[in-house]
Amino acid sequence: MARTIHRVVVTGMGAVTPIGNDLASYWEGLRTGRNGIHRVTLCDPDPLPVQIAGEVKGWDPEQYLERKTARRTGRFAQFAHAASKQALEDGGVVVDGSNRDEIGVVMATSGGAFNMGEPWMEMQAKGAHRADPFVITREGQHMGAGRVGRELGIRGPNTTINTACASGTDALGHALNMIRLGHTRYLLAGGAEAIITPLALASMGRMGALSHNNGDPEHASRPFDLNRDGFVLGEGAGVLLLETEESALARGARIYCELAGVGWSFDATDDTAPDAEGQSLAMTRALKDAELEPTEVDYINCHGTSTPYNDRTETVAIKLALGEAHAKSIPVSSTKSMTGHLAAGAGGIEAVAAILTLHHGCIPPTINYVTPDPACDLDVVPNVARQASLNVVMSNSFGLGGQNAAAIFRRYES
Repeated sequence: MARTIHRVVVTGMGAVTPIGNDLASYWEGLRTGRNGIHRVTLCDPDPLPVQIAGEVKGWDPEQYLERKTARRTGRFAQFAHAASKQALEDGGVVVDGSNRDEIGVVMATSGGAFNMGEPWMEMQAKGAHRADPFVITREGQHMGAGRVGRELGIRGPNTTINTACASGTDALGHALNMIRLGHTRYLLAGGAEAIITPLALASMGRMGALSHNNGDPEHASRPFDLNRDGFVLGEGAGVLLLETEESALARGARIYCELAGVGWSFDATDDTAPDAEGQSLAMTRALKDAELEPTEVDYINCHGTSTPYNDRTETVAIKLALGEAHAKSIPVSSTKSMTGHLAAGAGGIEAVAAILTLHHGCIPPTINYVTPDPACDLDVVPNVARQASLNVVMSNSFGLGGQNAAAIFRRYES
């Protein structure tokens, strides 16, 4: 018997970000070019080489979780749960006995990878018999998806993805194929991250990946600008409610768009330096998966980290994938200029941004763009949002180490 291949549509979204803790405030921040980067408050930044980040402001996990559960839930998983609950509500899905087995989760995250130092030091000081028994259930990567599934009571596939900075878009691709092939009816898919810790700021700062512009945090993230000096860590979560076209139409859901295709690749070159051919291959494969021509892309939400190497490399990669003439004729932008870089969670909030761009016909700007870089000669929508008629948008995520993923969203037509 032939397997039915389902079209996959986006019917709900949720976001917890440095510029807004729900969908409406996130979009308002994107549209107006709001800066979300400031001096770190989650830890004492004074001893650290990097003292700035894009923190989620005014976060209260008890808006979404009972107090006891919130205390046993890592910050990344709190964000994942909040964005997932928002996405279900935005999509008009109420979990009950009729659908709980058909709703799953694919969540990208680093978990508590940069937050294990304190439990280790506490055990060293107090002895093994006083070790924190909840380290795994609080900080384990699996708990991003696990907390969402448990708190919402949903029993579909429950999966965690980590492919460095490509993770969030990678998660969307896995979710896309699971729904296409009929493994489940709905999936909450995206990314969540909370790695603004002393170890992350110190380690990545020493690597040279992070901006050291501690004295001017609001202008530290400046993708494609000639004077960029590194990315700024961010935190939060972005989640899409994906479902089959048949399901969405049957329940009369509002459809934001179709998730038309995802493509993957691996650079196979260097542990840290990006490769234009590898990045372009992910975009080309996403176009093939979506059955689209390069000239049909109307806008790209770039990976755009604000590092010297990445922004130059991505510029070349876009030209390779779309052809130089078309690459220069369409707008691109980096919302990391406002939020910072969410690492494994970046593809989640940037997918939300790309879909909102398509939905509203308004392109978020690349803020802090002052001095053009001749090596980044694309239309980066500098500093001010732009109205546009859009049918196809792409979102790029390229991982430190060479994992690449690109997703394509298309205006829905039945």
